[in-house]
Amino acid sequence: MRNMGFVISHKNRERRRALLPKHLKKIQGVDHLYFETGYGQSVGYADEDYLEKGAHVVSREEALACECICDMKLGDQDYLDRVAPGKLLFGWAHAVQDTAFTTAALQGRHTVLAWEEIYENGRYIFYRNREIAGEAAVLQAFLYLGKMPYESTVAIYGSGHTAKGAMRILNGLGAEVDVYKWKQIDLFRENMGKYDMLINCCMWDTSRTDRLIYREDLKHLKRGAMIVDVSCDPELEIETSRPTTIDHPVYEVDGILHYAVDNTPAMFPITVSRAFSRLLAPMVDMVLEDRLSDALEKAVVIRDGQVIDQRIHAFRERSGVGETA
Repeated sequence: MRNMGFVISHKNRERRRALLPKHLKKIQGVDHLYFETGYGQSVGYADEDYLEKGAHVVSREEALACECICDMKLGDQDYLDRVAPGKLLFGWAHAVQDTAFTTAALQGRHTVLAWEEIYENGRYIFYRNREIAGEAAVLQAFLYLGKMPYESTVAIYGSGHTAKGAMRILNGLGAEVDVYKWKQIDLFRENMGKYDMLINCCMWDTSRTDRLIYREDLKHLKRGAMIVDVSCDPELEIETSRPTTIDHPVYEVDGILHYAVDNTPAMFPITVSRAFSRLLAPMVDMVLEDRLSDALEKAVVIRDGQVIDQRIHAFRERSGVGETA
């Protein structure tokens, strides 16, 4: 049976936690879980709470020494250059678009089990995180728009879980909202100059070479308009989008304010962690014992340094990133 180390992400303001003490009772192999010191503090739990349930609390280096490393923001890790090869990496990886992370995983001959690829019966299992991404992005973005939501016209591109979350907040705060579905891209582009805020909530096909918004489009937007890129896919659907942080969430291009925080749910860590931990706990024994369910097996995008998800090859080739495995 593997040991699993839970590390604290060093990404800006990342306070979500994968597993809470109250859900450890669902795990038979709890003695194989190693939590970095202070792991639960951001969501109201002390180290003693994990120890009382039979888990271990250890230094960061000891957690990183485990055969499996669980990291909420795996794609933003800062340690793969100093861990032993052949780890199982368990977390949000975004291995297709995040070429730097993928290069490190390939070079280290690691296996990547990507949370963003875990679906059950066609539904993304951690869909509440996506809803909260939309909710949190809207709440923070309006602090920078300069006007109240009930004075604003808003366009949402996308109709999935993230868009649902954005719509929930916008409706509650009285904004005038139009939603454009995936196939309505031409209509969105035709109308985007009418809105105070454009919110991108789509899951863009990484093989596409066209864009939702080009830099050339910015001059046609409403004066003082704002682009809120919740999806935040650099080099993909919005030409002028680049990841920002919770502490520094906005920047301006050609007079248009851009918001592109790529971990917005981290602003509500208790809400997210409660929902997330409940769903993750039943998977832990399967990962520890290497008896993955079909859903988990399909979420393995890299195995022993070899690419499994062919979208990774395609994106790296199109982006001019050399292959290392």
